[in-house]
Amino acid sequence: MLAGLLFAIHDADDRPDRLAATLPFSGVTLIEYQARLLIAAGVAQVIVVVARMTPELLGAINRIGRRGVSVDTVRSAAEAVEKLHPLARVLMLGDGLVTTDAIVKAMAAEEGDCLLVVPEADAGPGFERVGGQMAWAGVARLSASRIAEVAGLPQDYDLQSSLLRFAVQSRATQVLLPTDAVRGGHGIERQARTLEERGRAVLMTIVSGRRGWFDRFVLAPIARLALPLLVDRGAAGASVGGAGLALGVAGLVTIGFGLASTGLVIALVACVALALGSVLSDLRDEAPLARWQTLAIGGIAAASTLVFAFIVAGRAGENTALAIGTALIAIGSLAERAILERDRRLWWGSPAAYLLIVGAFALLGFPVFGLGFAAVYATATLADAIERLRRDP
Repeated sequence: MLAGLLFAIHDADDRPDRLAATLPFSGVTLIEYQARLLIAAGVAQVIVVVARMTPELLGAINRIGRRGVSVDTVRSAAEAVEKLHPLARVLMLGDGLVTTDAIVKAMAAEEGDCLLVVPEADAGPGFERVGGQMAWAGVARLSASRIAEVAGLPQDYDLQSSLLRFAVQSRATQVLLPTDAVRGGHGIERQARTLEERGRAVLMTIVSGRRGWFDRFVLAPIARLALPLLVDRGAAGASVGGAGLALGVAGLVTIGFGLASTGLVIALVACVALALGSVLSDLRDEAPLARWQTLAIGGIAAASTLVFAFIVAGRAGENTALAIGTALIAIGSLAERAILERDRRLWWGSPAAYLLIVGAFALLGFPVFGLGFAAVYATATLADAIERLRRDP
């Protein structure tokens, strides 16, 4: 069993009336973001070490509990031991830590006690020294027995620091922090202003790390500009997704009235808006809404392609375009079913990518060729996805 250990002890440096763990971060609080990383890494129980309970912290803990994990608050190591299974493995994140899911998942997969470390010369503020010219970088994987050892100390000992000392004494494995992690926003931050900057860096890392060429080269640049503005204004993922859905309907109507190329462009913008809404919803732990928006992208792309093919076939007086468009939708749908998102290759297609290809050729005046090219591309994607499934079922 994997359990998570979080801390809400320190006050914010520039807001002494508020805990650093409850400062705003990417549309949620920092501790909610940390819990999201732990849950994505497979944690089934979250233990929050608190010094005092504030309204902001209570609200954050309640929201974390809605994600289907048990959440317990404790004030000492002895209380934490009572809540944890004796054989549990504990994934600990430092108070005020900002990091990415890739780092947390990598640490969760490590064996035995291990500490994420960085050379002292490169250590940022808040990184505790662990000896050997190394500093703790805010993530540790420990056995529950380490917490039991700390429980034997006087209660005024700092739990986080004491756990590090015991881990070092037990010769825990030290895992070096990747060199590009700091650029991605990794660090311990307890100032509201600079935490906002780190939030933008992490947000960009999340978007840029998406697989597939459309997401990486089309969506990511747009997201770098739009997402910080949306987060700063507190825009809800449902609102952005709703706007995208409305644009999708407008695109379908536009195609139906004969402005095919314009309608395809509007539909493509709708897919981008829905993708942005999905990212926002995922950040706010609204997984069902994020999933709905992702499915809506496929629905708008398929409907727009089908209506476009119907209009082109009507103008030509024969059904070649309609047949190709129908085949494209069928093959593209099968490809999406066959693709495991974690295994998606950069060149593989996606609903928005097929729509972009069809729209680009429509603007150039070759609508049937665009449909055919997209259908061939979807077929190649499906074939490669099936082969990957056969090799790694």
